[in-house]
Amino acid sequence: MDKISMKTDIYMGQGALDRLTEWRNKRIFIVTDPFMVKSGMINMLFERLHESNEQYIFSNIVPDPPVEVVTEGVEALGAFQADLMIAIGGGSAIDAAKAMKIFAQKILDQRDMPFVAIPTTSGTGSEVTSFSVISDKKKNIKYPLVSDDMLPQEAILDPELVKSVPDFITADTGMDVLTHAIEAYVSTKANDISDALAEKAIKLVFAYLPRAYKDGNDLEAREKMHNASCLAGMAFNIASLGLNHGIAHVAGAKFKIAHGRMNSLLLPYVIEFNADYKPGYGKEESNAAAARYAEISKSLGLQASNAKSGVRSLVQAIKQLQKQLRMPQTLRDCNVELGTLKEMSAAIAEGALQDGCTATNPRVPAASDVVEILNKMFQS
Repeated sequence: MDKISMKTDIYMGQGALDRLTEWRNKRIFIVTDPFMVKSGMINMLFERLHESNEQYIFSNIVPDPPVEVVTEGVEALGAFQADLMIAIGGGSAIDAAKAMKIFAQKILDQRDMPFVAIPTTSGTGSEVTSFSVISDKKKNIKYPLVSDDMLPQEAILDPELVKSVPDFITADTGMDVLTHAIEAYVSTKANDISDALAEKAIKLVFAYLPRAYKDGNDLEAREKMHNASCLAGMAFNIASLGLNHGIAHVAGAKFKIAHGRMNSLLLPYVIEFNADYKPGYGKEESNAAAARYAEISKSLGLQASNAKSGVRSLVQAIKQLQKQLRMPQTLRDCNVELGTLKEMSAAIAEGALQDGCTATNPRVPAASDVVEILNKMFQS
């Protein structure tokens, strides 16, 4: 039996930020990053908050927020005695705020504080998920946290906030969306509801990510990618993810590669592994994962006369999309040296197998499989 709950109210489209005007007489703890403050983008929030509110800005957020920043935030949250938390920024700001929220519940017994998430990138889907990722900088490890208590009560998706996102970040985060959706679709926990969400997200990415990359002011493309990110987040919040993220959490930290970029690098090779795909023209029996990937190809109008050709078509379409986005396609392109790869492969494999995302991968991997995937990513 599956249970599906949609706890988060979503305000979406142009003008969605105006929802903020409805809050009154609140002590608002705002979690954001230094760029939002220095660039003045934070003013888009202040312009809409009523004068009866008091605000505290916590802007110490850094990419892949470490435990120390979360701890600092919890202390500031308690000292300010906030009764509303707003996270505005990319995945790191929202993830940090979610971690602060759950730790504040445990340490400060702060259970009834509303939480509003406002993403400024179209990638993580963190505004609608029970997941958060925090890091241990000393060990170069990312830790996924999972709890429904971290879910925001509200998410605000306004495309005006993502117009200024640079093209390379648009590409990285957009490929993260695609990875979320594809992994949710082939997850062992997938169901009809998660399938519908994931399939729509995949279609939106292929249709609108190249446009958003080419022209950041294309508001239709920006809005569609914002929606795709949210849809993919909802899909994997139901179905979870897979080996792609299991490896990316560890390898991204070890190699200092942005999360979305790491997922993009892995995606073709993880698909081939899950589908047990072997090059050539034989029509050997395909596994269930291969059939699922072929369904994705069919939904995109790609060649999929059988499962094997569907897998091949999907992998080729992903690689073509990467080229359109001028993304690296090998670890060498990301300045990872062969010696470094060999030195870290065993630790990455061990971490990937222990990662919670890997538990719902459609094919059970061994450590040697992860090492082989990493080697293919380097040599291709």
